[in-house]
Amino acid sequence: MSDPDVYDLIIIGGGPGGLTAGIYAMRAALKTVLIEVGLPGGQMNNSDSVENWPGDEHIGGADLAIKFSQHAKSYGLEVISQEVVDIEPGLDFHTVKLANGDNLQTYAVIMATGGNPHKLNIPGEEEQYGKGVSYCAVCDGFFFRDKTVVVVGGGDTAAEESLYLAKLAKKIYLVHRRDAWRAGALLQQRVKAECKIEILWNSVVTQIRADDSGVCGVDLQNTQTGEKSKLSTDGVFIFIGFKPNNKLVPAGTKMNADGYVVTDEKCETNAPGIFAIGDLREKYFRQIVISAADGATAAMTAAHYVETRKSAEACELPEALQTEAV
Repeated sequence: MSDPDVYDLIIIGGGPGGLTAGIYAMRAALKTVLIEVGLPGGQMNNSDSVENWPGDEHIGGADLAIKFSQHAKSYGLEVISQEVVDIEPGLDFHTVKLANGDNLQTYAVIMATGGNPHKLNIPGEEEQYGKGVSYCAVCDGFFFRDKTVVVVGGGDTAAEESLYLAKLAKKIYLVHRRDAWRAGALLQQRVKAECKIEILWNSVVTQIRADDSGVCGVDLQNTQTGEKSKLSTDGVFIFIGFKPNNKLVPAGTKMNADGYVVTDEKCETNAPGIFAIGDLREKYFRQIVISAADGATAAMTAAHYVETRKSAEACELPEALQTEAV
């Protein structure tokens, strides 16, 4: 007999993946709650414009976040605005502990806590985010077609994203604080062979400047000589690392060397009934549509998992209790 105080599914995180999981979970008639301490929609709210969400040629990130949230709530999804402080796996039920002292029990958990790009923490970076400052070339490169951009970084991601931007922008200045690359040898060769990319060695961006239209330039400083200079640009792409929000991942859950949770194609972790989706999960690309797909996949898999668990429990009950449960 199911405990009425136990959830079928708890979703932690209200970004595109978490909200999509909520939609699919409610459609599967799971008793579900989504817990999000911030604004529904997550990092979508920080995007000035989204032009690669199917069905909307152009939509503001905050507007898209509202649509996601309204869609999920239209199915009656319960949403709790609280901070989750711990996930405690159990043999029968998993326990999700909240900052207010509440402990919620559930058959399944979907971790949709996302992640954050490392930032330069320089003047103008936060103020111009979404107005010329970006951490995703695939997301925002289209806005800089035939324009000049600055890319900051020296690893594989900076190299790959610079090559991607070279298909769109007319000029890319690749700013690296050292005099040698951390990117792989093949990527280095490709970057050096691309005539649109100019590498500025031993340099750091110290400030991002803007006018009424958005980003218009950066201030640079040579790390060896201390010499300062200015560079005009239409946009700044920063690729100095990404950190998944994995502090809630239970001990024993398999993660890769970079802290991303390792799952199978159904977004299942190595812990039964615990799933990871979106930017928390190890995968190649990080996009709104991919996070949403993760959410749908995890919710449908969780529905099957919960149904299987409940069926097994019913088989274990004495015959009289089975009749009572029916």
